[in-house]
Amino acid sequence: MFVHDAGAVIEMFKNSFPYSLIYFIPLLVIIAPTNPVSAAQEFAVYRMQHFDLQNTVYGSRGALVNVEARSIDARMLTRRCVLAKLAEVTAEKIRDMLTQNAAGIMIILPAKLWEMGKEDQDHLLNLEKELMSEEISMPIYFTTTTEEIEKIYNDVKVAVNSDQSPSAAEAIIKSASANGYQIVINGANVRAMNDYQLTNIHAKLTGNGVEEQLPTIALVAHYDSTGIAPGLAKGADSNASGVIALLEIARLFSKLYSSSRTHAKLNIVFLLSSAGKFSYQGTKRWIEEQLESGENTLLQDVSVVLCIDSIGKGNAINMHVSKPPKEFSSAHAILNLLESVSAENGIQATMIHKKINLANEFLAWEHERFSIRRIPAVTLSAYETHKGSLRQSILDTRENVDVSVLSRNIRILAEVLGRYAYGLTPKNNTEIIRDSLKVDEELVSSWLSVLTNESRAAQILHHKHHLVHSLYYTLNKYLKDAKKTYIKADKRDPEFIFYDGHEYVVNIYSIKPAVFDLFLAVAIAGYLGALYLFLAVKFQHRIQDNAPYITKH
Repeated sequence: MFVHDAGAVIEMFKNSFPYSLIYFIPLLVIIAPTNPVSAAQEFAVYRMQHFDLQNTVYGSRGALVNVEARSIDARMLTRRCVLAKLAEVTAEKIRDMLTQNAAGIMIILPAKLWEMGKEDQDHLLNLEKELMSEEISMPIYFTTTTEEIEKIYNDVKVAVNSDQSPSAAEAIIKSASANGYQIVINGANVRAMNDYQLTNIHAKLTGNGVEEQLPTIALVAHYDSTGIAPGLAKGADSNASGVIALLEIARLFSKLYSSSRTHAKLNIVFLLSSAGKFSYQGTKRWIEEQLESGENTLLQDVSVVLCIDSIGKGNAINMHVSKPPKEFSSAHAILNLLESVSAENGIQATMIHKKINLANEFLAWEHERFSIRRIPAVTLSAYETHKGSLRQSILDTRENVDVSVLSRNIRILAEVLGRYAYGLTPKNNTEIIRDSLKVDEELVSSWLSVLTNESRAAQILHHKHHLVHSLYYTLNKYLKDAKKTYIKADKRDPEFIFYDGHEYVVNIYSIKPAVFDLFLAVAIAGYLGALYLFLAVKFQHRIQDNAPYITKH
């Protein structure tokens, strides 16, 4: 009987096509997604730092993710990826997630970091410091907020609130109506970049006279940046400001040395070093190469090395030393001139003494690499201490640097070097950096934009990177004798190891929870059952109405 009625119903649909389609439209509406366009979203995400230094692992070792999203307040995070805003994340919560075997976390940052309030900035600085102090197995990603990410975040929050409903029935209903999301980060597994090459760039401006008999002074600045996520590390003050200062001083002194009347009897060596944020590995290797090269070393008879680090803001220039300079030494003369010229420009100059802590894997200042080899060296910086958090933070953006202050500080350093080169004392305040030799503030601003337009993390600035080429080209244009030297980590006992996978693309798919499938199955079954009963009754009535006619004929 059931088969006969079903066949009759199907025959009725055939005879009434296409009107019979209206019976299936509600079914299609139930099954179809509410917004097919927003069913999948794609964003750029930046993985947390991951490197080895002196056989110690730092940062996040994980990378790939393919699990459901959860709010950081969810009760269960096992095999889930947490989607959280910066203000919600603490190192303690990260450790709790590790205990629960969470699959990862994606931290949403404000679109404009420089507009964050001081409390939020301090929170980020503390988070960076704590997370970078240990090894973390779980993938940690950062991304900047957008309207789409905000919507996804809010939907995930709603799903969590449904889990915490007062009654089970209410929780089931809310869970069925909430939108879920699957976070997928695919790609190759993270690999150590064992053959990765770092690049040091150096050049020499030869003084007037017999080169080997002239005193030498060296200017050094590392050009890489760092932060909790390499892909977001712009390093505007530390140390784009130092790089710009070195390039601008090279430009000014190349003009001075081009005329026999102003050609000083002083050799000046310029070094743009790599991997400064990794205990100055580039500088360390460059010193070793120079000392092992024999008599023609650039460090031969060097009077003092001036390392420039973070001079883009503030009203002071501090001279950091590992050992107070002796009276009548070149470092002492530089200090006296720095104090004099700084006072002329309305700012302070102070010498700050700090002994080298060899027990720490990260040296405090770049000059310590030279001091370890008994080469006189100092670091010039606006910071009073190496512990300035912004030196290691993604908060160090272009907005963190005052171009006018940076230009002023470059002028002061150039003036100090000029007076030292021509043997002037603090009592002789003859101005050298003026008129056609003045610091070009527009050029300083342009370089700052170029250097902060993208990340300069050492793991990203490989030896063929366009920024490395631009730095070499510029130094060679001014000094005509620039050279590149390449360094690799030792294969047997590497002092540092970098890993790839700094930037990924995350795909976030809109999904429904398993309970929704149950609701959907019940709804479809109920609809089809009601439709069958309706059509069966209607067909039965039609047969009964036509029975007299059929009997008659």
